[in-house]
Formats: sequence, C-alpha cells, structure tokens
Amino acid sequence: MYSTIITGGLHGLDCYLARVEVDCSRGLPGFEMVGLLGSEVKEARERIRVAFRNADMELPPMRITVNISPASLHKAGTFYDLPVAAGILAAQGLLPAEETRQVMIAGELGLSGAVRPVRGILPMVLEARRQGIKRCVIPAENLEEARLVEGIRLSGIRSLTELSDVLRKEEGEKPADRKKRQQGVSVQGPDFGEIRGQEGAKRAAAAAAAGFHHMLLIGPPGAGKTMLARCLPSILPPLSEEERLETASIYSVAGLPVGELLRTGSRPFVAPHHTVTGRALTGGGQVPRPGAVSLAHRGVLFLDELAEFRRATLDLLRQPLEEKQVRIIRSSGAYCYPADFMLVAAMNPCPCGYYPDRNRCRCSPGQVARYLSGISGPILDRMDLCMEVERVEFDALMGRKGRAEMDSSTLRSLVEGARERQERRFLHDPMLQGRIRCNSQMGQKELSRFCTLGFSEQQFLERMFEKLGLTARSCHRLLRVARTLADLDGEERIGMDQLSEAACLRLPAGGYPGKA
Repeated sequence: MYSTIITGGLHGLDCYLARVEVDCSRGLPGFEMVGLLGSEVKEARERIRVAFRNADMELPPMRITVNISPASLHKAGTFYDLPVAAGILAAQGLLPAEETRQVMIAGELGLSGAVRPVRGILPMVLEARRQGIKRCVIPAENLEEARLVEGIRLSGIRSLTELSDVLRKEEGEKPADRKKRQQGVSVQGPDFGEIRGQEGAKRAAAAAAAGFHHMLLIGPPGAGKTMLARCLPSILPPLSEEERLETASIYSVAGLPVGELLRTGSRPFVAPHHTVTGRALTGGGQVPRPGAVSLAHRGVLFLDELAEFRRATLDLLRQPLEEKQVRIIRSSGAYCYPADFMLVAAMNPCPCGYYPDRNRCRCSPGQVARYLSGISGPILDRMDLCMEVERVEFDALMGRKGRAEMDSSTLRSLVEGARERQERRFLHDPMLQGRIRCNSQMGQKELSRFCTLGFSEQQFLERMFEKLGLTARSCHRLLRVARTLADLDGEERIGMDQLSEAACLRLPAGGYPGKA
C-alpha cells in the first residue's frame, strides 16, 4: 500500500514543496525513513510511534518505508511529523487519496498526539499557493501568521485525531474571514514628545526616517540617545503589505512569534546587546538561521554602546550595509537572507562619557583614542548622519522655554511628506521599475539624475570635499542626505542650506563630531 502527501521544506528563506512517500508492505515489521534527513526528521519515527498509541490509533505491524523527496536536498525541522503520520494513515486506507490531493500538510507531533506549532509556516503557505495548492492543514497555533496569505484555504488542528475529520469536511478559513482579523493596524512605540529639548537631534531623526539613512548618536550619559533611537519606529511609515509579508516570513523561518508584528504594523526594532556574537548578529549555524541584521529587515537595527562591541563583530556589518543581504555558505548549500535595515548606533565619546568637557572628563587622551579605536573607519564612513546629543538644560527639561516640543505626530507628517516626494520621484519612474524606494538606495546614476547642483552649490561641495577629507562613498552619502533634507523642506532642488546641514551631520575624518 502506497500513499503520497504534499508538505513544505525550507532552505534558508526559500521554501519548496516536498513529497512524503509512504509504503506499507508485508515483511519484518520496521519503520525506515530516507531522503537525506537531519536528526530532527529521523527522530520523527519515535514521536509518531508513541503519538499513534496515545491517540488510540494502530500503527500497522508492517514494514513501513518513508521517503521525503527531493532526496538531493537536506531536510531539517519537525514539520515533517504530521505529513508522515498522514501518509501512514492514507497507506492503510484510513484517509482516501482524494482527501489528501492538492492539500499541503505540516506540523510537529507531541508524544500525546497533540499537534504543535512549527517554524516557517508562512513561506510554506506562500509556496503552496504559488504551486496551485488549494488547501493547507497546519497547527492551529500557526494560523495567525498563515492568515497573511490570501487565496488559499486554511485548516488548523490541535491533535492527530482531528486530522481525518478536518480533511473530510473540506472546509477551511476563507480569505474574507482573514481580512476582518487584520483590520485595526496601528503604529505604536515611545513618542518623541516625551523627550524634552534635543530639537536638533529630532530633526536628524526625521531625516534618517525619511531617507532610511544610517545614524550615529554620540554624547554624554543620560542625554537621551537611547530614547531618541527607540522613538524612531513611531515616525517610520508602517510596513506595506508586501513588506509585512517579507518581514513576517523571516521571523517565521527564525521560529520567532510574528503576532506583535502583525498586530501593530510597525517596523521591526532589533537591539542586540554589545556582547552579541558574530553568528547571532549576521546569522549562521550548522543549518543557518537569520541573525539580528535579517530580523531588522525593513526596520531599525539599534546598537547601543557602540564602542563596547567587539571590533571584529562590527566589521561583519560592512558587507550587509552595502549589499542589503547576508550570504552564508555551508556544505549543505548557500543561504541568502535579506538585510535591508537602518543602522542606528549610540555611544559615549570616551570611557567616562564626558569628553570633551575637561571639567568632568577623567580620561587621558590615550584612553579616549583607545576607546574610539574599537570602531573601524569603514563602519563610521557608512554612517550617513552623526548627531551630537548634548546635555539638556534645566529650563528645557522642565518645559519653561515656552516652545512646543516636536512630538511623533508632527515628525511623522514631515516624514510622510518627504516619502511622498520620493515615491513620485522613484516609483513612478519607468527606468527604475520600483527598484528604489528611498533616497539612501540611490546609486551613481540616480545621484546624477536627482541630485543635480547649481554652479555655486557644486563649488561649495568641492570645498567641503577637500576640507572634510571626504571619500567617494561619503560624498555620495552627503548628497543623499542633502536630497532628503530638501524633501523634508519641500524643495525640488538641493540648495546651500541643505548641503551645509548635511555637512554638519557628517562625522569628520578622524575627528569628533562638531569638534573638527
């Protein structure tokens, strides 16, 4: 007796449809599984054997052979448990072949027969829809993320005993039901209105959010650097449907909950500790999983206490910052994870935190130099904006200056206006074909088209190039920031004001911001 069940398989962020072939024949009783399987998949034999017994089902005293194809791809994960169990039931004639045709099944089995959630359900359901599968039977706890995919019926089960009943009903959650559950999306997070003073830093944060630029905040302890960074998601535009699907797929493959991401619609904010390893930051492992840079895709990667990170760990960011992806090569194949994030970092200017205030700073010049040397020049050169966050005055802290503080609502309106101008510029351009969304993504050709300068502005840029010791990359980044500042100001062309402000927000070569 032979049966075939369709399930999903993961290779990095990519998903493919696999076939679980089960043959139950006469002979010495046994249970063999083949198909280039990892240890998690091989262990399914014992889970299925005990789950059948505790679910009051009979495992036939026959020779059971299971093959998971394609056999050329390495299989890992626990989501093969349920399809193998379904294949055994179908091979016994307990599940008619027509009930499992055009149905994708995935899930982990507990020893009690309970069906447990698995990672990677979202990309599996997406691939099933792409391949014309009409229905997916998955763990009930994975339904929330699977509901993002429209045009396919979903059935959630909690135990092995429910499998045959659910398949016979030919029912599933309809796309209309899922749309109702996805309403009420809102962007949440700390508000910039809670930060007193720091109007210049708020302007820099708005520019970073508008153009998706990398930003470095530097200043004494308690000035508000961390709070400024944590307020950024409140002014970033919410994820589009395409971006939400892409981001949720990464979290699903990583085995992390996607509920908060789906409920709020806000962009990811990932803040690893400074003791993070290189593998945890960029991804890796024997079977590579996404790292922090991929979890921050389309959102913010915040590195607090930047100078405390190991230099070798920070240097791993150089390639992802340029290529917007992470490539990992293993004996089992090549894995590619997206990593298009906005890097926001905060640091003190010296070990005690008060340099260059010599009335409070206790550090020697050598200590300051050693502290800052932990950050390589190439990393600093990739920071589009560098803002010195100074100590807040008492009157500003108590709100006695009589000036209204810029809150997230005000800054968000500025960011949205700038994003609309970029959308008109890039998304509606047939030459770009939607490849560019923000100013930070412009290449050399786009800079020549959209960042044209007048004669006086070009002369001014030339003087800044020599005085600030800019590299070709930092000069291009300065132009991108100036373009974003012009968009915030509602200007069609880049003027002297935007060039000057962009230059003030650059970290001088080998110097401390604002002190060169």
